[in-house]
Amino acid sequence: MTPETLHTDTYARGKALSEQVNPGMEEALQARYDALVPGLSRTIVDVAYGQFYTRGTVDEKTRLLATVAALAALGGQTRPQLKVNVASARAVGASREEISEIIFQMALYGGLPSMINALNAAIEVFEAEEVADV
Repeated sequence: MTPETLHTDTYARGKALSEQVNPGMEEALQARYDALVPGLSRTIVDVAYGQFYTRGTVDEKTRLLATVAALAALGGQTRPQLKVNVASARAVGASREEISEIIFQMALYGGLPSMINALNAAIEVFEAEEVADV
């Protein structure tokens, strides 16, 4: 991606990726938050997914594993976002083992309690996958 095209139609790129990894996310955000903060859902899709996740250079799986790592290190207050990003990482091909190892390594940076909380959140996502597969 060239600097000239980097910010061209970031919303469309973000919408395509967000629907790939987390279908219905924008609509869920819109229903929950847009009455209080008009346009918040579109901003998240445009900025987070369109301007950051679709930049190129680094593949989607790597970006999502980096996001999982950061959220795990930040601790329990990020549990909902962590679960969304664990599921998104799975959607782009990250294995349970890769996600678990990334979370485990964050014990060095966020501490053991943050790592345990993050691993528990990931386990919930993995268990939900098993139920959905039945």
